[in-house]
Amino acid sequence: MPVNPAEIIKKYYAPHPDAYEFLMAHAGMVTKKALEIGRSVPHLNPFLKFIEEAAMLHDIGIFLTNAPGIGCHGDKPYICHGYLGRELLEKEGFEAHALVCERHVGVGLTVKDIIKKNFPMPRRDMTPKSIEEKIICFADKFFSKSGYPLKEKPLHVVRKQIEAFGADKLKVFDAWAEIFKEGVPPAV
Repeated sequence: MPVNPAEIIKKYYAPHPDAYEFLMAHAGMVTKKALEIGRSVPHLNPFLKFIEEAAMLHDIGIFLTNAPGIGCHGDKPYICHGYLGRELLEKEGFEAHALVCERHVGVGLTVKDIIKKNFPMPRRDMTPKSIEEKIICFADKFFSKSGYPLKEKPLHVVRKQIEAFGADKLKVFDAWAEIFKEGVPPAV
């Protein structure tokens, strides 16, 4: 079944124009970055069409969360947007795209993370597995969801933000940065 991210997003975001505007801007920037990274690692054979589709859809669950600053007035905490996006895309029949939604939060969430932080979400491994999932997750970290217009953050800023969640998370991010170094902005 062909995937048309714009149609799927419109289906869920028609009643949420502010969230739609934000999502399209953010997802567009993440998609562009993810494709740049994907093209920079041809030896890893990433599926670029999938990256393009899944990157556009990675945050589809945000409207179900309580994040009024980006036009989202749902009843769930923002941390839940990944697994909520998975549920939406599974209903649409897009299993692989759904996993990207769930696995892109932070540098991925382990069962241990979910239990330790008492996150209100299913207790299952939510870490990126495929090269495409890792590329999209990595690209997403360069675009904050606060401040408008959105702009790409330099590597050192992203690293500092990731480090706040623990040395183990920074280690994952730094490993990806080494793999994807051609698609990473200079540490200005």
